[in-house]
Amino acid sequence: MRPPPRNPMDRLLRAVRRAILTSVLALAGLYAADWLSMWVRSGRGGDDGALGSVTYYVVAPLKSGKSEIYFDQPQTEICVHALFPHRGYRPCWYADRDRFHSA
Repeated sequence: MRPPPRNPMDRLLRAVRRAILTSVLALAGLYAADWLSMWVRSGRGGDDGALGSVTYYVVAPLKSGKSEIYFDQPQTEICVHALFPHRGYRPCWYADRDRFHSA
């Protein structure tokens, strides 16, 4: 075991390294738990438990500064019920924020 550093900068650097390592390990653990949760949900009920869908509408800006929404041409995107993206799908909480796309 190393003796504790005597220089204040060494102590600060050591504390910063420890904080970064702790943050990276916590984020990796959160991602692993999220993936495991999604994997269990998709195993129980097929992909219906893990996947969802979000309907989008096209928005066209008008010359008057207003926008027109075309409800007759909805588009659907498949998303995953998770905190992080998995299997190439965006999380539903994030995909739901962009429900209206500009034309």
